[in-house]
Amino acid sequence: MQRVASASVSVAGEVVGVLSEPGLLVYLGVTHSDGEAETAWMARKLWDTRLLRREQSAADLDAPLLVVSQVTLYGDARKGRRPTWQAAAPGAISEPVYDAVCERLVQLGARVERGVFGADMQVVSVNDGPVTLILESP
Repeated sequence: MQRVASASVSVAGEVVGVLSEPGLLVYLGVTHSDGEAETAWMARKLWDTRLLRREQSAADLDAPLLVVSQVTLYGDARKGRRPTWQAAAPGAISEPVYDAVCERLVQLGARVERGVFGADMQVVSVNDGPVTLILESP
């Protein structure tokens, strides 16, 4: 998750999600064991973590979130020259988790912009700080 001043995501030249004000750009990776408990934890953590200016959360400021699916977060390049993606869940598992995290954020009161799951996306962001944080469910 990145604290951003602005961000946008495009697919095939068309903007599909945009943050035109400060908020959070979330790159969401899903692993095989992620399920309902993890989606609830992820959404709550994204909404409540005090990462924005003056140690405030997106919930405190009603700041928007742009959530982009990113399988490559689970890439492992420790061996050889080519990363492996074995820890990343396949689309049949990860897409429902991605959708559930976005839905739970909306239920919490968040304004959520989204990328397009599985698409070749171009993400543009202006980092604020820069501040980037990795969150992993317990």
